Amino acid sequence: MGARSRIEWTEVTWNPTTGCDKVSVGCDNCYALVMARRLKAMGVEKYQTDGDDRTSGPGFGVTVHAPSLAEPFRWRTPRLVFVNSMSDLFHAKVPVEFIRRVFAVMKATPQHTYQILTKRARRLRRLAGGLEWPDNVWIGVSVENEDVLDRVDDLRQVSAAVRFLSCEPLLGPLPNLRVDGIDWVIAGGESGPKARPAREEWIRSLRDLCLRHEVPFFFKQWGGRTPKAGGRELEGRTWDEMPLPAQV
Repeated sequence: MGARSRIEWTEVTWNPTTGCDKVSVGCDNCYALVMARRLKAMGVEKYQTDGDDRTSGPGFGVTVHAPSLAEPFRWRTPRLVFVNSMSDLFHAKVPVEFIRRVFAVMKATPQHTYQILTKRARRLRRLAGGLEWPDNVWIGVSVENEDVLDRVDDLRQVSAAVRFLSCEPLLGPLPNLRVDGIDWVIAGGESGPKARPAREEWIRSLRDLCLRHEVPFFFKQWGGRTPKAGGRELEGRTWDEMPLPAQV
Protein backbone atom coordinates (compact mmCIF):
# COMPACT_ATOMS: atom_id res chain seq x y z
CA MET A 1 0.00 0.00 0.00
CA GLY A 2 1.06 3.59 -0.49
CA ALA A 3 2.90 4.93 2.54
CA ARG A 4 1.60 7.96 4.40
CA SER A 5 4.07 10.74 3.76
CA ARG A 6 5.67 13.31 6.05
CA ILE A 7 6.28 15.51 3.02
CA GLU A 8 4.10 18.56 3.56
CA TRP A 9 2.95 18.97 -0.05
CA THR A 10 1.62 15.45 -0.57
CA GLU A 11 -0.35 12.74 1.26
CA VAL A 12 1.07 9.37 0.27
CA THR A 13 4.02 7.99 -1.66
CA TRP A 14 3.87 5.32 -4.37
CA ASN A 15 7.05 3.65 -5.60
CA PRO A 16 6.53 1.51 -8.72
CA THR A 17 10.28 1.91 -9.23
CA THR A 18 13.09 2.26 -6.69
CA GLY A 19 16.72 3.25 -6.95
CA CYS A 20 18.57 6.08 -8.66
CA ASP A 21 21.98 7.62 -9.44
CA LYS A 22 23.40 11.01 -8.55
CA VAL A 23 23.32 13.47 -11.46
CA SER A 24 23.95 16.90 -9.90
CA VAL A 25 24.96 18.62 -6.66
CA GLY A 26 21.36 18.49 -5.46
CA CYS A 27 21.86 14.72 -5.07
CA ASP A 28 24.96 14.93 -2.85
CA ASN A 29 23.09 14.30 0.42
CA CYS A 30 20.23 12.21 -0.99
CA TYR A 31 17.86 11.05 1.77
CA ALA A 32 16.56 8.19 -0.38
CA LEU A 33 20.03 6.71 -0.86
CA VAL A 34 20.56 6.60 2.91
CA MET A 35 17.09 5.16 3.48
CA ALA A 36 17.62 2.46 0.85
CA ARG A 37 20.73 1.24 2.66
CA ARG A 38 18.72 0.88 5.86
CA LEU A 39 15.82 -0.85 4.10
CA LYS A 40 18.19 -3.33 2.48
CA ALA A 41 19.67 -4.17 5.89
CA MET A 42 16.13 -4.72 7.19
CA GLY A 43 15.49 -7.22 4.39
CA VAL A 44 12.82 -5.16 2.60
CA GLU A 45 12.29 -6.89 -0.75
CA LYS A 46 12.22 -3.77 -2.92
CA TYR A 47 15.71 -2.74 -1.81
CA GLN A 48 17.91 -5.77 -2.46
CA THR A 49 19.50 -4.54 -5.71
CA ASP A 50 22.69 -2.54 -5.27
CA GLY A 51 23.64 0.43 -7.38
CA ASP A 52 27.00 1.66 -8.64
CA ASP A 53 29.15 2.72 -5.65
CA ARG A 54 30.23 5.86 -7.52
CA THR A 55 26.71 7.25 -8.02
CA SER A 56 24.35 5.08 -6.01
CA GLY A 57 24.71 2.54 -3.22
CA PRO A 58 23.46 -0.56 -1.38
CA GLY A 59 19.80 -1.29 -2.09
CA PHE A 60 19.56 1.68 -4.45
CA GLY A 61 19.99 0.06 -7.84
CA VAL A 62 17.22 1.01 -10.26
CA THR A 63 14.49 -1.65 -10.11
CA VAL A 64 10.93 -1.79 -11.46
CA HIS A 65 8.16 -3.33 -9.36
CA ALA A 66 5.24 -4.49 -11.47
CA PRO A 67 3.19 -5.70 -8.44
CA SER A 68 3.15 -2.11 -7.13
CA LEU A 69 1.10 -1.03 -10.16
CA ALA A 70 -1.97 -2.50 -8.45
CA GLU A 71 -1.71 -0.32 -5.33
CA PRO A 72 -3.67 2.79 -6.45
CA PHE A 73 -6.68 0.64 -7.34
CA ARG A 74 -6.91 -0.45 -3.70
CA TRP A 75 -7.05 3.01 -2.16
CA ARG A 76 -10.63 3.70 -1.11
CA THR A 77 -10.51 7.50 -0.96
CA PRO A 78 -8.97 10.11 -3.31
CA ARG A 79 -5.34 10.81 -2.51
CA LEU A 80 -2.58 13.24 -3.42
CA VAL A 81 0.21 10.86 -4.46
CA PHE A 82 3.94 11.53 -4.79
CA VAL A 83 5.17 9.08 -7.44
CA ASN A 84 8.62 7.60 -6.80
CA SER A 85 9.84 9.28 -3.65
CA MET A 86 12.59 6.62 -3.76
CA SER A 87 13.48 6.84 -7.46
CA ASP A 88 13.17 8.87 -10.66
CA LEU A 89 10.55 7.61 -13.11
CA PHE A 90 12.50 9.09 -16.04
CA HIS A 91 15.83 7.49 -15.14
CA ALA A 92 17.45 5.99 -18.26
CA LYS A 93 17.26 2.50 -16.75
CA VAL A 94 13.46 2.59 -16.42
CA PRO A 95 12.07 1.04 -19.63
CA VAL A 96 9.74 3.22 -21.69
CA GLU A 97 7.15 0.44 -21.67
CA PHE A 98 7.10 0.44 -17.87
CA ILE A 99 6.69 4.23 -17.80
CA ARG A 100 3.68 3.79 -20.09
CA ARG A 101 2.23 1.22 -17.67
CA VAL A 102 2.60 3.69 -14.79
CA PHE A 103 0.79 6.34 -16.84
CA ALA A 104 -1.96 3.86 -17.69
CA VAL A 105 -2.54 3.24 -13.99
CA MET A 106 -2.73 6.97 -13.29
CA LYS A 107 -5.24 7.47 -16.10
CA ALA A 108 -7.35 4.57 -14.83
CA THR A 109 -7.53 6.07 -11.32
CA PRO A 110 -8.70 9.66 -11.94
CA GLN A 111 -9.88 10.00 -8.34
CA HIS A 112 -6.23 10.41 -7.30
CA THR A 113 -3.87 13.26 -8.14
CA TYR A 114 -0.32 12.18 -8.99
CA GLN A 115 2.82 14.29 -8.54
CA ILE A 116 5.91 13.18 -10.48
CA LEU A 117 9.28 14.86 -9.84
CA THR A 118 12.37 14.30 -11.99
CA LYS A 119 15.90 15.53 -12.51
CA ARG A 120 15.98 13.80 -15.93
CA ALA A 121 14.21 16.65 -17.70
CA ARG A 122 15.75 15.92 -21.08
CA ARG A 123 14.42 12.35 -21.14
CA LEU A 124 11.10 13.64 -19.86
CA ARG A 125 10.88 16.06 -22.79
CA ARG A 126 11.88 13.41 -25.33
CA LEU A 127 9.31 10.90 -24.07
CA ALA A 128 6.50 13.30 -23.20
CA GLY A 129 4.99 13.42 -26.68
CA GLY A 130 4.54 9.67 -26.70
CA LEU A 131 2.74 9.61 -23.36
CA GLU A 132 -0.88 10.44 -22.61
CA TRP A 133 -1.13 13.11 -19.92
CA PRO A 134 -4.42 12.86 -18.02
CA ASP A 135 -5.48 15.90 -16.01
CA ASN A 136 -4.71 14.18 -12.69
CA VAL A 137 -0.97 13.90 -13.45
CA TRP A 138 1.36 16.73 -12.42
CA ILE A 139 4.98 16.85 -13.53
CA GLY A 140 7.83 18.75 -11.90
CA VAL A 141 11.59 19.15 -12.11
CA SER A 142 14.16 19.75 -9.37
CA VAL A 143 15.98 23.09 -9.56
CA GLU A 144 18.66 23.42 -6.90
CA ASN A 145 20.74 26.20 -8.49
CA GLU A 146 21.32 28.20 -11.66
CA ASP A 147 23.32 25.39 -13.28
CA VAL A 148 20.19 23.33 -13.94
CA LEU A 149 17.78 25.98 -15.25
CA ASP A 150 17.67 24.09 -18.55
CA ARG A 151 15.42 21.60 -16.76
CA VAL A 152 12.75 24.30 -16.58
CA ASP A 153 12.95 24.90 -20.34
CA ASP A 154 12.43 21.17 -20.93
CA LEU A 155 9.50 21.10 -18.52
CA ARG A 156 7.70 23.90 -20.36
CA GLN A 157 7.44 21.64 -23.41
CA VAL A 158 5.43 19.00 -21.55
CA SER A 159 1.64 19.14 -21.99
CA ALA A 160 0.68 18.40 -18.39
CA ALA A 161 -2.22 19.97 -16.47
CA VAL A 162 0.22 21.18 -13.79
CA ARG A 163 3.93 21.85 -14.24
CA PHE A 164 5.87 22.56 -11.06
CA LEU A 165 9.36 23.26 -9.72
CA SER A 166 10.92 21.79 -6.59
CA CYS A 167 13.65 24.19 -5.52
CA GLU A 168 14.78 21.91 -2.72
CA PRO A 169 17.42 21.65 -1.56
CA LEU A 170 17.91 25.24 -2.66
CA LEU A 171 21.70 25.63 -2.89
CA GLY A 172 22.00 29.07 -4.44
CA PRO A 173 20.07 32.08 -5.71
CA LEU A 174 17.97 31.80 -8.87
CA PRO A 175 18.02 35.36 -10.29
CA ASN A 176 17.49 34.15 -13.87
CA LEU A 177 14.58 31.83 -13.15
CA ARG A 178 11.44 32.49 -15.20
CA VAL A 179 8.09 31.07 -14.12
CA ASP A 180 6.09 31.57 -17.30
CA GLY A 181 4.38 28.26 -18.07
CA ILE A 182 4.92 27.10 -14.47
CA ASP A 183 1.93 26.42 -12.21
CA TRP A 184 3.53 25.87 -8.80
CA VAL A 185 6.86 26.44 -7.02
CA ILE A 186 8.08 24.54 -3.95
CA ALA A 187 11.14 25.80 -2.07
CA GLY A 188 13.06 24.45 0.87
CA GLY A 189 16.40 24.04 2.58
CA GLU A 190 18.37 20.82 2.88
CA SER A 191 18.15 18.58 5.94
CA GLY A 192 20.45 15.94 7.43
CA PRO A 193 23.84 15.79 9.17
CA LYS A 194 25.60 17.40 6.18
CA ALA A 195 22.87 19.92 5.33
CA ARG A 196 23.96 22.95 3.32
CA PRO A 197 22.16 26.09 4.52
CA ALA A 198 19.63 28.01 2.44
CA ARG A 199 19.83 31.78 2.73
CA GLU A 200 16.72 33.77 3.53
CA GLU A 201 17.25 36.12 0.58
CA TRP A 202 17.16 33.17 -1.84
CA ILE A 203 13.80 32.03 -0.48
CA ARG A 204 12.36 35.55 -0.33
CA SER A 205 13.38 36.19 -3.92
CA LEU A 206 11.56 33.04 -5.08
CA ARG A 207 8.48 33.95 -3.06
CA ASP A 208 8.43 37.46 -4.50
CA LEU A 209 8.84 36.14 -8.05
CA CYS A 210 5.84 33.87 -7.54
CA LEU A 211 3.76 36.70 -6.07
CA ARG A 212 4.52 38.95 -9.06
CA HIS A 213 3.45 36.27 -11.52
CA GLU A 214 0.59 34.84 -9.42
CA VAL A 215 2.20 31.40 -9.19
CA PRO A 216 1.30 29.40 -6.04
CA PHE A 217 4.28 29.21 -3.67
CA PHE A 218 4.92 26.48 -1.09
CA PHE A 219 7.72 26.88 1.45
CA LYS A 220 8.48 23.43 2.83
CA GLN A 221 11.25 23.97 5.38
CA TRP A 222 14.40 25.83 6.36
CA GLY A 223 16.06 22.50 7.03
CA GLY A 224 19.00 21.72 9.26
CA ARG A 225 20.01 18.53 10.99
CA THR A 226 16.38 17.37 10.76
CA PRO A 227 13.66 18.50 8.33
CA LYS A 228 11.79 20.35 11.09
CA ALA A 229 14.84 21.80 12.82
CA GLY A 230 14.47 25.27 11.32
CA GLY A 231 10.69 25.38 11.12
CA ARG A 232 8.61 26.46 8.13
CA GLU A 233 7.86 30.13 8.67
CA LEU A 234 9.00 32.79 6.23
CA GLU A 235 8.61 36.37 7.50
CA GLY A 236 6.18 35.34 10.22
CA ARG A 237 3.89 32.99 8.31
CA THR A 238 3.74 29.67 6.49
CA TRP A 239 3.30 29.46 2.73
CA ASP A 240 1.20 26.46 1.75
CA GLU A 241 -0.20 27.51 -1.61
CA MET A 242 -1.18 24.75 -4.04
CA PRO A 243 -2.40 24.66 -7.65
CA LEU A 244 -6.20 24.78 -7.81
CA PRO A 245 -6.54 21.23 -9.21
CA ALA A 246 -5.16 19.95 -5.89
CA GLN A 247 -8.50 20.73 -4.29
CA VAL A 248 -10.21 17.56 -5.52
